[in-house]
Amino acid sequence: MKKIEIGLVGYGVVGNGVAKILEEKKDLLAKKSGVEINLKKVFTRNWNKNFPYPLPDSKKANSLDEILQDDDISIVVELTGGIEFPYRLISESIDRGKHIVTANKALLAEKGKEIFLKAEQKDIRIGYEAAVAGGIPIIRALREGLIANDIIKIYGILNGTTNYILTSMYKQGKDFKTALKEAQELGYAEADPTLDINGTDAAHKIAILASLSYGGFLDFSQVYVEGIENIHPLDIELGKDLGYVLKLLAIAKGHNGEVEVRVHPTFIPEDNPLAKVDGVFNAVMVEGDAVGESMFYGKGAGSLPTASAVISDIVDISKSIAEGVGRGIEITSMNWEHKELTLTRVSDFFTRYYIRFTVPDVTGILAKVAAVFARFNISIAAVIQKEKVVSIYENRRKEKVVPLVILTHTASENNIQNAIKEIEQQGITVEKTVIIRVEDEEK
Repeated sequence: MKKIEIGLVGYGVVGNGVAKILEEKKDLLAKKSGVEINLKKVFTRNWNKNFPYPLPDSKKANSLDEILQDDDISIVVELTGGIEFPYRLISESIDRGKHIVTANKALLAEKGKEIFLKAEQKDIRIGYEAAVAGGIPIIRALREGLIANDIIKIYGILNGTTNYILTSMYKQGKDFKTALKEAQELGYAEADPTLDINGTDAAHKIAILASLSYGGFLDFSQVYVEGIENIHPLDIELGKDLGYVLKLLAIAKGHNGEVEVRVHPTFIPEDNPLAKVDGVFNAVMVEGDAVGESMFYGKGAGSLPTASAVISDIVDISKSIAEGVGRGIEITSMNWEHKELTLTRVSDFFTRYYIRFTVPDVTGILAKVAAVFARFNISIAAVIQKEKVVSIYENRRKEKVVPLVILTHTASENNIQNAIKEIEQQGITVEKTVIIRVEDEEK
């Protein structure tokens, strides 16, 4: 049985999980894979911590060179986080002929082009299953299980922190700050949750899925990203009245030679399977032209679920090394055609919209709004106008103001933004208008 040596860089939550599985399930992995996989060295900047899974001194590396310069180590597992340091680490590992396994979604979303092209030139394999949705095998599903399909669209709940917060707001009526604080106390949110709540984390993940699904590189800076920081319980409650649940949705759609990639708070119908995904769980809905809709659900983060995905890549690459198989396009490349994806401009998005205006409680307001909408070819599907003063408006204005909510039929982003700009310029509203996109396909 061929022995494959592993070097692990980064010994945080996921790194501890990877070491635990490799050490405690060594015999099981060998039995299932036909390869002996040995964790030879682990490097972290500080060994003076109490780790959940302690390692013997013989496996502790005091410098990166102990891993990089060891010709017996065939696979480097990068679990450090960030971009610049892991980018240098992976680049040097590739130069030294070592295959790569990483869970670093930010790195792949922002520097994937450089990494994958270099790996291809050097005949190096890269495993990145753990970079998206933790223990959910969505990368393998898109790469292999759905290989016969042209991917029509992907809808994903790809961040457990934001999903927990929105679930608490929906089910318990909590405001954003209270729900966030609770998530932090329970360990579901970082002390600095910025990249989660502003949508960047989910955007990194959908960028990777879009590249894999549509066969090309994309410019991450062009991905539309909007977080949940400004979501108010009032909109969640009014959305309920319309039959919707609010989720931070990561969306990728291919059409007319372009790819639409965006992340933002989104209302979805309460009978949509994704609407039932609560708490810290993740889920991805994929529609292929042959298979139709498939949903993948599970734990999107955590030590052992993410480590499970890392191990699957280690085993896959180890088997290929043992069998003498080369790089293998199926695991290394996110861009079979080496092309640059053209992303749809935000102004060209077409979807439905939930719009909450804050208006004086006087006659004629709805007629004025409807007239502006008509000029911009925006069709109204439903209206909610509350008679009572809503609590968020109390003590803020002397006059009586109320929320006016309009649900539109499918419209262009450009027309929506221009219509709202005109409505606000006319002085019809007294507060900034709230816009939430709706993914509810009309028959």
